[in-house]
Amino acid sequence: MTTRSRPGLCAGVALIALVAGPASAAESPDIEARMSAIESRMAALTGELEATRAENASLRSELAETRAKAPPAVVQTAAAPADGFKVGGTTVKIGGFLKTVATFSRWDDGDVAGNSLGRDFYLPQAIPVGGTRESTDSDFSAKQTRLWLNLSTDVSGHTLKGYLETDFQTSPGTQGSERTTNGYNLALRRAWVQFDNLLVGQDWSTFQYVGALPESTDFVGPTEGTVFVRQPLVRYTAKLTPALALSVSAENAESATISSTSPTLVENDDDRMPDFVARLAYTAPFGELSLAGLFRQLSVDNGAISDKTGAWGVSAAGKIVFGPGKRHDIRFMATYGDGIGRYVGLNFAPDAVYDGLPGGTLETVKTFAALAALKLGWTPTLRSTFMAGYQNASYPSPAPLTANDKAWSLAANLFWSPVKALDLGVEYRHGERELLNGLAGQLSRLEFAAKYNF
Repeated sequence: MTTRSRPGLCAGVALIALVAGPASAAESPDIEARMSAIESRMAALTGELEATRAENASLRSELAETRAKAPPAVVQTAAAPADGFKVGGTTVKIGGFLKTVATFSRWDDGDVAGNSLGRDFYLPQAIPVGGTRESTDSDFSAKQTRLWLNLSTDVSGHTLKGYLETDFQTSPGTQGSERTTNGYNLALRRAWVQFDNLLVGQDWSTFQYVGALPESTDFVGPTEGTVFVRQPLVRYTAKLTPALALSVSAENAESATISSTSPTLVENDDDRMPDFVARLAYTAPFGELSLAGLFRQLSVDNGAISDKTGAWGVSAAGKIVFGPGKRHDIRFMATYGDGIGRYVGLNFAPDAVYDGLPGGTLETVKTFAALAALKLGWTPTLRSTFMAGYQNASYPSPAPLTANDKAWSLAANLFWSPVKALDLGVEYRHGERELLNGLAGQLSRLEFAAKYNF
């Protein structure tokens, strides 16, 4: 700011004098002295103003430096949805799916009872043979709906987990009434607790590679070619390398036998030692591979006579992914063993034949089974699976001629997921069962499914 010139000051003083009114000559101060005083005062004010401006400039500079050094402002974003909820120190997660199927079946050689599991899903041993007429059935059901509960607790740097899984499909006994309520009983599928690498409870058998099961509207898929068992067990898993894991387990034993005169399966419940299983699992960018071995002892003891014998089996399986976004995959499983019937195809063939006579022995049944499936992801929301299954049993002599000999099936489906959590599918399947005496029966099935995953 610049100071005013003396003429300007004089004009100002004159103006003030005029406003103030006339004064006598005796009372009027020396005008020069007054102007000098006013000029001095204006110079002092100008100095104070310049000092204030300099101080403000310094403060602005310090504020700019402070802002430059301060961390960037945190942008508030919406919190991600919680994955589960806490109960004390335990994280609890709930999930599962709601599934409804509509099944239309044609049996070439007879009829199947309404309460048979063969009406609910593909069960080759339920296909009638040697009948005199065809029959057609339609079934609508939501009993495959599944619920699970996942628990996790940190314990001094260790991980304690629990898992419970149920559905309404597998409960035994009379269920529901298609005439009125269609109610079904809740059934246990899996229930286990795991501490680090040790798992105890009911789970998929270590002999089974679950990853080989193809996507299907059916409960199982190519049943005859699949190792499929859930049972109580104790399993320890160790990481040998980042890609290779070894699991060993002792599992619930049960010998399922038939007699030389009847193909009816008997659960003897006379076993003295658990079934032992070991499995190697290899994981790589191209997919997964599995190799499992099983050793068990079959036992029959009815109080008067008894016998026991060893049994064994091997199973190789895998899933290979390929294509854009790894939307395609090939799944396979091949199983061979002597006395492992209950582990394959939902016990299509028995473990052994026992005649039940004094001095009689358990004669094991050899089993070969395989499945293959090709999945093609046409788009991110549209996909198909083409699958095949096969099983053949080799019996000792004597064996009942009405026992199951072999079974096979072919199937193809189309699934569409209009939104992430919803799957809509349609599937066609043809299967056949043959007995030792050569009689055979066929099944043709068209099935629709809707499943909401949560």
